[in-house]
Amino acid sequence: MKYYILNKPYGVLSQFSDEGKRETLAGCGNFPKEVYPIGRLDADSEGLLLLSDDKMLKHLLLEPKYQHPRTYLVQVEGIPTDEALDKLRVGIIIEKKKTLSVEVKLLDKDPDLPARSKPIRFRKNIPTTWIEMTLCEGRNRQIRKMTAAVGYPTLRLIRIRIGSLTLEGLKPGESRELTLKEIESLRELVGIKKPNAPERHIRFK
Repeated sequence: MKYYILNKPYGVLSQFSDEGKRETLAGCGNFPKEVYPIGRLDADSEGLLLLSDDKMLKHLLLEPKYQHPRTYLVQVEGIPTDEALDKLRVGIIIEKKKTLSVEVKLLDKDPDLPARSKPIRFRKNIPTTWIEMTLCEGRNRQIRKMTAAVGYPTLRLIRIRIGSLTLEGLKPGESRELTLKEIESLRELVGIKKPNAPERHIRFK
């Protein structure tokens, strides 16, 4: 089985083809044809995307009842109040259903990130803030809906971690195969026994 991690750039669809001729994963590396993304990031979101032909892993990572932590850096418009942050932590009603509890941390400085290909909208008189959010569910555009619900729209969203797997060392558009240790950690996260696969560490651009 094959396992890859990709730092998905802004504006790229989490799929390999598109009839509308938009940018897709096909432009991010020469992946084997049997490999597909596990989960998705919206075109306007960035960061960590897993790709594999491991169907069991895909099922366990995507099935809502098998909760696992995913961490995001979120740039929002305005400076969230303590009350707003607490609301995010305990859960927000979205489409008549409350979200699970979320770990939320207000960052005291902007993270060191490459500029986005399309700059965020800038309002001279409205500051922006970065927060870190870790959640264990993946409802459609959940973080954007949550921050908007408490009055602080999301301007930029980057997934930086799934379990212990991070984007360290990968620039936007770069990908690599997971090491054996990373594969074991990821499969253990969802309760799958260790595979018998050699360790490889290959980078694509």
